Amino acid sequence: MVSPSSPNHPKGFGRIALVGKYQADGIADHLHELAKLALGHGCEVFLEAETAKNTQINDYPHKKVEDFAGSIDLAIVLGGDGTMLGIGRQLAGSKVPLVGVNLGRLGYMTDIPIQDVKTVLTEIIAGHYEADERTLLDAAVLRDGKVINRALALNDVVVNRSGISGMVELAVKVNDSFMYNQRSDGLIVSTPTGSTAYALSAGGPILHPRVAGILLVPIAPHALSNRPIVLPQDAKTSIEVISGREVIVNFDMQSLTHLQVGDRVEVRQSDKTISLLHPRGHSDYRTLREKLHWNEYPSTF
Repeated sequence: MVSPSSPNHPKGFGRIALVGKYQADGIADHLHELAKLALGHGCEVFLEAETAKNTQINDYPHKKVEDFAGSIDLAIVLGGDGTMLGIGRQLAGSKVPLVGVNLGRLGYMTDIPIQDVKTVLTEIIAGHYEADERTLLDAAVLRDGKVINRALALNDVVVNRSGISGMVELAVKVNDSFMYNQRSDGLIVSTPTGSTAYALSAGGPILHPRVAGILLVPIAPHALSNRPIVLPQDAKTSIEVISGREVIVNFDMQSLTHLQVGDRVEVRQSDKTISLLHPRGHSDYRTLREKLHWNEYPSTF
């Protein structure tokens, strides 16, 4: 369980920041409802600066994400998994836990339906929750031996071709040991969190969030013997572009760098983590069952 820092709420959270997907319909009303809920429980409420700017809500003090550490006890993210990915990368290592409230379809990380928010958030604010620590990837892009970009990824780092170019050839090393040259549409390096994202659609396995590993998944490989593999958490994966046009590397599919032949992407597990809070009784298996539409046993099972 994450230890909240507010002296006024020894068992719960006193200083709360609201982060919203400001493009969503009705987001302002939902943010006001969450703010009133938190204020009703004696919390101090802040609105994340970009959320406030884009929703034009000025009823609550604003705070930049980089200022959350040490001044915010809990960040409530209202939107979907994409919103959570963005804020999660920014808060990695800050020790500010996150709660995800979903506005639409069930999310893997934003797993609290908006219709249940009053009941569930009341319990979490009071300190009744389950904490879930998630790892991130640290990726460096090197050109002529110099780092030209560095980024974190909560889901995955993906080296792939553009939609109109042909296959790419990638040379892959793990801990400086040559693994293979691969001709494919690309390669996904994924955290356990990201195993249910692009890696899953490319044929990779689902990893439980507590699995201490890193997943490599080829995208449409030319050789069918190139299969997904789970590496230990201390593995450093090096991916060099041998040939291919319009090759890019994506970080959580939210930012990218254009690559040239000879560029290398080095990926390892970051020493930064984030903490997701769930209601008591949360089940990763129930989330998978509902999200992936797995058949259910009768309730008497």
